[in-house]
Amino acid sequence: MNFVIDSIRYHVDCWGKGKPLVLLHGFTGNSTGWREFHPFWASTRSVFAVDIIGHGQTESPDDVSSYTVEKAAEHLKELFQHLNISKADVLGYSMGGRLALTFALKHQHLVDRLILESATPGLRTEDERIIRRANDLKLAHKILENGVPHFVDYWENIPMFDSQTALPVAKRNRIREQRLQNDPKGLSNSLMGMGTGSQPSWWEDLANLSFNVLLITGELDKKFCDIADKMTASLPNCEWQTVKNCGHAIHVEKPEKFGTIVEEFLFSRMNK
Repeated sequence: MNFVIDSIRYHVDCWGKGKPLVLLHGFTGNSTGWREFHPFWASTRSVFAVDIIGHGQTESPDDVSSYTVEKAAEHLKELFQHLNISKADVLGYSMGGRLALTFALKHQHLVDRLILESATPGLRTEDERIIRRANDLKLAHKILENGVPHFVDYWENIPMFDSQTALPVAKRNRIREQRLQNDPKGLSNSLMGMGTGSQPSWWEDLANLSFNVLLITGELDKKFCDIADKMTASLPNCEWQTVKNCGHAIHVEKPEKFGTIVEEFLFSRMNK
């Protein structure tokens, strides 16, 4: 399904029936990355997998200001209206997790439960954000100068994805092919507009979330395990699960385990 918001065409992959579950992918991903979870959620959930601005079939406008995480959260609110969603469970991975958290903080009345996979509330200090913005700007320029294939070669080999080298070759190739489909302008603008250094720090706002939150991290992803550990101290109603022998993208590396964790979290509360 496609919807136009602020003159930008958004694409949403919809399937299943039941209570709404909104899925938000990570940087370089798109809605197709969630399709292998049909067996877990299709019979009990109306699933809405969103292509975030600059990714998938959603458009990649020239204006970087359209890509801020706060603007994207407002666009997501409008998507809820178009989809007739009054309240949903929201699941976000990495960049999509930062968007999910921003959306939840800005529009708590629209969120029932929040699931954050390898996500962060942002960087605490402006000095950290300045350094990150400078690094993201350099990378954004390289994407435009060298193209998506050159960037994907780099992105696949960053330490955060080391554990994905153990994936079957066919699956790794599918992920690569999907990444190669990205628009260089969309990726570049996403880094500059929605990068971790460009968003506000939400650390001080976590205590305001009254609904249930599930954090999922991979055991091998030490950075995000540390972030999740600190988040649990601030979130009033939080569960944290760490998946063994797994890195940053749990839903990619251990899909059956990830699907079970999410299903149990959602189902257990459906019956309370």
